[in-house]
Amino acid sequence: MPVSQPEEHRDWKPSHNPWIVALTVTLATFMEVLDSSIANVALPHIAGSLGATYEEATWILTSYLVSSAIVLPISGWISTRIGRKRFYMLCVVLFTVCSFLCGIAPSLPLLIVARILQGAGGGGLQPSEQAILADSFPVEKRGQAFAMYGMAVVVAPAIGPTLGGWITDNFNWHWIFFINIPVGILSLFLTQRLVEDPPWLKEKKAGFKIDYIGLALIVIGVACFQLVLDKGQEDDWFASPVITTMFSIGIPTLIAFFLWEWYHEHPIVDVRLLKNRNFGTAVFFSFVLGMVLFGSTVLIPEFLQSSLGYTAELAGLALSPGGLVLMFMMPVAGRLTATKIDPRLLICIGFVGTSLTLQFFTVVYLQIDFHTMVVLRMVQVLFMPLIFIPISTLNYIGVPREKNNQVSGMSNFARNLGGSIGTSLLSTFLSRQNQAHQQAFAAHTNHANPNFERMLNGFKSMFMAQGYDAVTAADKALAMAYRTVQAQAGALSFVNAFWLMSIVVACLAPLPFIMRRPPRGAKGPAAAAH
Repeated sequence: MPVSQPEEHRDWKPSHNPWIVALTVTLATFMEVLDSSIANVALPHIAGSLGATYEEATWILTSYLVSSAIVLPISGWISTRIGRKRFYMLCVVLFTVCSFLCGIAPSLPLLIVARILQGAGGGGLQPSEQAILADSFPVEKRGQAFAMYGMAVVVAPAIGPTLGGWITDNFNWHWIFFINIPVGILSLFLTQRLVEDPPWLKEKKAGFKIDYIGLALIVIGVACFQLVLDKGQEDDWFASPVITTMFSIGIPTLIAFFLWEWYHEHPIVDVRLLKNRNFGTAVFFSFVLGMVLFGSTVLIPEFLQSSLGYTAELAGLALSPGGLVLMFMMPVAGRLTATKIDPRLLICIGFVGTSLTLQFFTVVYLQIDFHTMVVLRMVQVLFMPLIFIPISTLNYIGVPREKNNQVSGMSNFARNLGGSIGTSLLSTFLSRQNQAHQQAFAAHTNHANPNFERMLNGFKSMFMAQGYDAVTAADKALAMAYRTVQAQAGALSFVNAFWLMSIVVACLAPLPFIMRRPPRGAKGPAAAAH
């Protein structure tokens, strides 16, 4: 049913230039997304300085992800209840203050507590920014606005490892948190002066009842499921009683939450919005985009470090030029979305192009040079903006404007959840493939194989030429042969992972056309009617 709005609501525009508003809110989002990846390379340093093992230090990442994942889907409800601007500023304050607490933390438990609170603040920034952009720009300009948002979301993870490695090597790990403080203060100042809530949000602050059951279900369900995804591969999945317990609690709780919210009069997450064909399909695409975007961002540095022996900083440098391509392509995709080109066609082209560019990574080998890897990464991200921008725009077509907070929270949650699931599945796939390939290679590495014997004799001769005796040279030759088998198995595993991602993305190419094409020239409420 169409949602009627007062005339002054339909004509509402922000008091300040919307592009300045967009730049203001993008600042904090970039800071948050950067921080979610910048700490990865500093984990060994943090563990060493705080007297913890590397496995214990990984809770610095896990605690942040769990806390952020809980806040993401309920951010729309909180924004509507206390005011979006107030909620956004509260998130910036919490994130900035906790960044300082992380930097001065004298022990691992205190650092983890600070990261939990930091994740709670960071989890509300992305959906709030997206909703602010949707309300600040007319429909025909949203694509260009989301291009700016997209640069923060996809470029920051690409440069995070490089920046984190550089800061850790040249200063110390404390500064990966301290650099957030001036950015947070500037963002807070600009938000206070430039950002405002639209009138339809101001009128909906009163009369809300807190759905305590729904709130409890989503906190427990998301926390348990995120722990399963983050720790599953490390603990051998269901071989671990803890993972089995968390999964047994998390999945039923999330199902119960969905059913409870579907029938609740005042839901925390308005899952009934998924009945809208465009929004439901766009949420699914956001989920898949998260799997491909975050999955490939994790996969490539892991290959470079584990198989090619790159340092974390050098692996980050291999990804960074891809960020420059995204910075160029995001505005291009935004302009294309603003034209009369069917956005469904753009998404289809994006899926086909991304599938083809993922196929290019199936040619990697152990002797591949740095320049080739950089070029492959730059090509691989070329078509992603054609998926990201139209999806972000179509999210809001057919949904009432007062539901924009809910739309942003759900779509961002879907993308981040897809990233977590994609990363976990790819890690498991790589591990299983590595084992399978090593077993296959081991079947041919025996002394009855003349090719293997020739390789061993070559290694043995090389070590004897370096001055080792025959027995030591033979032992070193066997060790080198084993390392060669491991490296080859790892390379083939990565090739298969990229091939699998390519096939999955290719299968999505026809699906955008099940969405309704938005009416041409639709503006504001006209586009927001059911």
